[in-house]
Amino acid sequence: MPEPLPIDPLAEARRQWVAHGWGDAADGMTLVTSVMRAHQLLLARVEGTLKRFDLSFARYELLQLLSFTKDGVIPMASATARLQVHPTSVTSTVQRLERDGLVERRPHPRDGRASMLVLTDAGRAAAAEATAALNAEVFADPGMPRDDVAAVVRALARFREAAGDFVTPPPAPEPL
Repeated sequence: MPEPLPIDPLAEARRQWVAHGWGDAADGMTLVTSVMRAHQLLLARVEGTLKRFDLSFARYELLQLLSFTKDGVIPMASATARLQVHPTSVTSTVQRLERDGLVERRPHPRDGRASMLVLTDAGRAAAAEATAALNAEVFADPGMPRDDVAAVVRALARFREAAGDFVTPPPAPEPL
């Protein structure tokens, strides 16, 4: 772990943005840069944990998605939509997981152009072991107080919804 810097480089970047006449964009630049740096820090922790399972976060996410399904089976197109990544990325991830014996690809029972992803017993075990490690080493203590975690998650959910990631369903009417 490198020595901490004597100043916050993002605060200095914000100061420079304002000094250069870009004050109206300084908060946005600081937000984007802060999120990108936080992503680097969190991904390093996640990848450090997953390394011993020979999994990337993308491979882990797909295994975990499959493990959440009733039978460990999901159409490839559904996996792509739920993971919110390009189909090419899912195909690449699936190929690696297939090579490692963690998933299988089978023909879709009703659509000859589509395929189904099937979690193998080894894949289910890998997902369970990796999840236990991530829960213990990363997710239970992501590195900030719980109130801050909840506030960040809420703020990012609003951002993601505004960007079109999902739609919050309207509240159910009160029973009569």
